Amino acid sequence: SGYARASGKVGVVMVTSGPGATNTVTPVRDCMADSVPIVVICGQVPTEAIGTDAFQEAPISAIMGSAVAKHVFLVTDPHKLEATVRTAFEIARTGRPGPVVVDVPKDVQNWVGEFEGKGLLPIAGYRTRISAIEANSLDAEAAKSFFAMLTQSARPLIYAGGGVINSNASDNLRRFAQRFGIPITTTLMGIGAQDTTADLSLRMLGMHGAAFANYAVEDCDFLIAIGARFDDRVAGVPDKFAPNARHVAHFDIDPSEIDKVKHVDWHHVGILDRDLNALIEYGDQHDIRPDLSTWHAELETLKAEYGHDHDRDSDLIQPEYLIEEINKLTRGEAVISTGVGQHQMWAAQGFDFKHPRLWLTSGSMGTMGFGLPAAIGAQFAQPDRVVIDFDGDASIRMNIGEMETVTTYRLPIKVIVLNNYGDGMVRQWQKLYYKARFSATDKSLHKKDFVKAAQADGFGYATLLDKKADVPKVIKAFIEYDGPAFLEVKIDMDAMVFPMVGPGQAYDQMITGDFIKNRAEQTDDPGPDSMF
Repeated sequence: SGYARASGKVGVVMVTSGPGATNTVTPVRDCMADSVPIVVICGQVPTEAIGTDAFQEAPISAIMGSAVAKHVFLVTDPHKLEATVRTAFEIARTGRPGPVVVDVPKDVQNWVGEFEGKGLLPIAGYRTRISAIEANSLDAEAAKSFFAMLTQSARPLIYAGGGVINSNASDNLRRFAQRFGIPITTTLMGIGAQDTTADLSLRMLGMHGAAFANYAVEDCDFLIAIGARFDDRVAGVPDKFAPNARHVAHFDIDPSEIDKVKHVDWHHVGILDRDLNALIEYGDQHDIRPDLSTWHAELETLKAEYGHDHDRDSDLIQPEYLIEEINKLTRGEAVISTGVGQHQMWAAQGFDFKHPRLWLTSGSMGTMGFGLPAAIGAQFAQPDRVVIDFDGDASIRMNIGEMETVTTYRLPIKVIVLNNYGDGMVRQWQKLYYKARFSATDKSLHKKDFVKAAQADGFGYATLLDKKADVPKVIKAFIEYDGPAFLEVKIDMDAMVFPMVGPGQAYDQMITGDFIKNRAEQTDDPGPDSMF
């Protein structure tokens, strides 16, 4: 998954039968939810033993086929093995990308035959649907309708999702935004679609998005959703999402996403990169040049007034300060992977990303333990870049065994663990919405020595950072170390992620904490029934 996300190519997984195959259920579902193309080739008991509860047999086709994978193949005819594998790659990478599982019984694996180098399985229905989407180019009439909405608006806003990156359309998205002066805010999965340092960037929106981005969504009069799906972490209350938008447009490659969550006034299902270029050409031909200078000035005011901030006077290490110091060295050019939790949101809020495929995280599934193995895949995909796994003490425990993989292959990955001795994000929810009744989130009694664990796995650089004054020099040594490096950072245990749009709330009820200005106070206290 990390390789696929960082490279844009199909990632390949090979596992044995039984537990090997079932251990891939979560990562396969993770790829399905985030539209990541991988092919999983798993072993299976011999064909004649299927259904007998043989040693290490698991009904992986049934398990994966029930909405876990994009498609599953069980190969019982060895003569179809080559065509099946080739077709698996076709399905994984075309349309809306996703994971494909190829279940190969032992007797099929042992079969000896000639490699033909050609041939596909007959999947006529799928190919017909994909061909229809590919043929559905954005025509002049559709462009005319789109620009009619744009020219009528004074405050247009692009809401870009992971589909922009998955379709390799980031360059044309940037061209489109620049050509017509439309600001961009991105989802968690869309980070990097726009250069976060660009003037038109509003960074991330949503539950833990920038306050100014969420306020821009509140204020916009034309919302343009591009490769995004109005998920609950962005549009928790669909009817109140972009409440002042007179028009909503939606670009996607998956027709099932249109009107699924929020009704739109205009939509197009097609190849995003091509269709954005078509809009640029139409705008040039008809000399469409909207004057959005007033909107730009309003957004600059929002950025200045409601920007990210944190407790800068604390003697404890604040995670935002740590990110600022790393950012000074990486300058938006490093690959950053994360686990899931508070550290993930701090990273999304604070790091700069000048290009797509530099930000790797588990978005829809929220799979703890994602960061370290994703960083390994990313380092193979982009060997010349600095790759940092920005992780949490709870999340990295899920896959800490991969530390040995890092040193085995001598990968110069930088692993940084923010240690707040607990499941910080769950603790934050318990504090805000459960009257501080904490349960199973305190890890202060745990005796894990992360530095010794890293040293045991062969990390040449492994140290603990627990003093704020030491942050700049330690971070510099950590990033510049020539080889695998590990850094544990003891952060403020009470640090929380803000802004936060609570469960069942709209953006006008956003909580911004003590250090980010809020233009409206929270009015409702949601109950625990809407926690997730």
